[in-house]
Amino acid sequence: MLGFEQIDSTNVADVGGKGAHLGELSRIDGIRVPDGFCVTTDAFRRVLAEVPSIDAQLDLLSRVEPDDHAAIRTLSADVRRAVEGVAVPDDLVAAISESLARLGEQASYAVRSSATAEDLPTASFAGQQDSYLNIVGLAAILRHVRRCWASLFTERAVTYRRRNGFDHRKVRMAVVVQRMVFPDAAGILFTADPVTSNRKIATVEAGWGLGEALVSGLVTGDVYTVRDDRVVTAAVATKQRFVQASPGGGTRDVPVEPQRQARPALTDAQVVRLVRLGRRIEAHFGRPQDIEWCLVGDDFHIVQSRPITTLFPVPTTDDQENHVYISVGHQQMMTDAMKPLGLSLWQLTTPRPMHEAGGRLFVDVAPALATPAGRANILGTLGKSDPLILDALQTVLDRGDFIRSLPDEDSGAAPAGAAPAGAAPAGAAPAGDSPAPIETDPAVVTDLIRHNQASVATLRREIQGLSGPALLDFILADIAELRRILFDRRSFQAIMAGMEATWWLNEHLEAWLGEKNAADALTQSVPHNVTSEMGLALLDVADTIRPHADVVAFLHRVVDEGREGDGFLDELAGLAGGREARDAIRGYLDEYGMRCAGEIDITRTRWSEDPVTLVPTILGNVKNFEPGAGKRHFEQGLQESRRKEQELLTRLRALPDGEQKAEETKRMIDRVRTFAGYREYPKYGMVSRYFVYKQALLGEADRLVRSGILREKEDIFFLRFEELQEVVRTDDVDAELVRARREAFRSYEALTPPRVLTSDGEAITGQYRREDAPPGALAGLPVSAGTVEGRARVVTDIARADLEAGDILVTAYTDPSWTPLFVTVAGLVTEVGGLMTHGAVIAREYGLPAVVSVPHATRLIRDGQRIRVHGTDGYVQILD
Repeated sequence: MLGFEQIDSTNVADVGGKGAHLGELSRIDGIRVPDGFCVTTDAFRRVLAEVPSIDAQLDLLSRVEPDDHAAIRTLSADVRRAVEGVAVPDDLVAAISESLARLGEQASYAVRSSATAEDLPTASFAGQQDSYLNIVGLAAILRHVRRCWASLFTERAVTYRRRNGFDHRKVRMAVVVQRMVFPDAAGILFTADPVTSNRKIATVEAGWGLGEALVSGLVTGDVYTVRDDRVVTAAVATKQRFVQASPGGGTRDVPVEPQRQARPALTDAQVVRLVRLGRRIEAHFGRPQDIEWCLVGDDFHIVQSRPITTLFPVPTTDDQENHVYISVGHQQMMTDAMKPLGLSLWQLTTPRPMHEAGGRLFVDVAPALATPAGRANILGTLGKSDPLILDALQTVLDRGDFIRSLPDEDSGAAPAGAAPAGAAPAGAAPAGDSPAPIETDPAVVTDLIRHNQASVATLRREIQGLSGPALLDFILADIAELRRILFDRRSFQAIMAGMEATWWLNEHLEAWLGEKNAADALTQSVPHNVTSEMGLALLDVADTIRPHADVVAFLHRVVDEGREGDGFLDELAGLAGGREARDAIRGYLDEYGMRCAGEIDITRTRWSEDPVTLVPTILGNVKNFEPGAGKRHFEQGLQESRRKEQELLTRLRALPDGEQKAEETKRMIDRVRTFAGYREYPKYGMVSRYFVYKQALLGEADRLVRSGILREKEDIFFLRFEELQEVVRTDDVDAELVRARREAFRSYEALTPPRVLTSDGEAITGQYRREDAPPGALAGLPVSAGTVEGRARVVTDIARADLEAGDILVTAYTDPSWTPLFVTVAGLVTEVGGLMTHGAVIAREYGLPAVVSVPHATRLIRDGQRIRVHGTDGYVQILD
């Protein structure tokens, strides 16, 4: 038993997150917290040990699937009944009785659960366990303490832990017993705006009576927003009901008198005073808080505070300047959280400064936006690639007071993040003016590819046998070679030549012929696109496997059994046709095995490390295609591009000055077909190097594990590259740092990064400013022309994709690892992307109508719905 005055943040293991916060709150000057005590987790541990068969029951709960609601409901109910039925030890009864005597034996109390994984900075379990109000008398309090213990095993609590990786045995329950206050008004204070995440705006929700009416959603309260000690907005609700204490214990909801229903629950002065208290609490805990408060007379009482875990973190800076951050992940088509080794290696690869937050990288464009030339540059570049980022930046600029204006001579370096995404790390373009023109010569591309291949071959040869500090030093030196290749001026010229030819064709052919997005058809089946070739090559693998029924059946079992790794490849050899199948898969992995979903993060599992990832797609190709589909697919695209070229040139020649227009257009068509395919290669070369680095680093990690320095090889993923260098040099690691990084990464995975984030913490989403889409249509960015109607397949995990010919792929984003799916589908819809990002480029080459950057597409479109994708005009219609 611990009184609030004995508790601080070091007691989480004893009193849980809620109890620890109440102890800390009671120590803050000027914050009134109703007195109370905590029944500690040690009491819970003792009681749980007395529950019959508890170990067997917890084993069953630990094995149940998080989506098996029926099993969780049955098993958790059994555990709850057992816990509620256990006797409370006599010494614990005496301790609770003594604490009640000190605080007032016949007073009313709130009895609240406080789990050890609740209300923590990285995981809020708010609402997962139970709270009881207006409990009077020792017997009733003991009964409700048992109920709080049992509430650790409610269906929702068990499901939450299973989905978030928390061990049922490691989460323990304390119970808070706190003097009740009976307020005139109560509610919630968010010290940061829960919708926009703006840390400078506080939001207050207020209603009559106890705050449970608001928390439970029984009523809609008044809502106030406050900035700089001033109420900015006030929305007074009609509050028809409120919750009050019942005379016999517990609570009841009752109607509000008509004359009070539309009256504000707080004055503006009270709202501002409450927010000031909230800022004091926020400063104490060091992060934005979700605070439950009560107003008694004119005094505020704080009854709970927890961190707001849904806010996306803001990059830390050491200045007081305003910053505007653009998400690198949205440009690189990889918005998932990255582990520290992946973040640091990416930062070593790019020449632009990048800021970290929430396991993602951001580029600060405020300096560029401050000057006329920088502003025009960055808005022009991003306007072509992502209208939502453009609109978000314009929103910031239109406010007029966030970005200071500077003359052009103070602009400094070219705006970060302006490089074409996918060609190289965001912001990777060489500084300076646009590249000089390059001759339309196919040899340029073949030479660039040959030099890249030779450099990777040299790396593979020279890294062999290196270990210890010499290995880390070698990799660091080789990153300089990687940067030299990525940012080679001739390579950049080739990429820009293809992009500029695309823009020229789209602009001029729409003006001359009214033909929208004409370059889309003209860039089908261009040469040297390593990513599209990768998708077609997997069709060839399917051709090798298709004739052998035993191999096909075996691969289905591999998927059904949830196998991992590459062991199944050796088992193939014993089947009829198995050797050929094994060799075909291994040959594919030799060429493309360094790729995977989220491949810019070196820590992600590559296809070569887990080839089972590819098996569902191979089996889909076996089912959906006839032999020779890969070659036919490429040839059909080539013929379509040639047909479109001849059609356009014929139509142009019929115009005034038609011969000249046709001649110019033909030059641009040749130019786009010469260079468009190369755009995917620099990233392929970069990922090839990353895989070589990873294999060598994992070998070093294996040595550290054998030496007892690391617990497991993957610990290196939670160290930055420079930290790993120090570990290898000293043979010493900070195990607590690794543990904390693992925990932080798990919390980052649940966050959705914004496209644009200000230093105030405001996430600005941007909007499409257009009126050409039909009512109810989902607006997006048109990136590959054409219209297609079909069944939507909403896919969040490439390994679980079950596609049939004619389906439309709907997903958050695609990177090169998704390309093998493109040969099956008839269209593409993504939440993230731009005109020149991976999904757009490959969709155009394969001739798939595509709309990208459709906000919340995977939530608004249900799997199996029929939809129509308008790839020319940029919207999606849901047909049923």
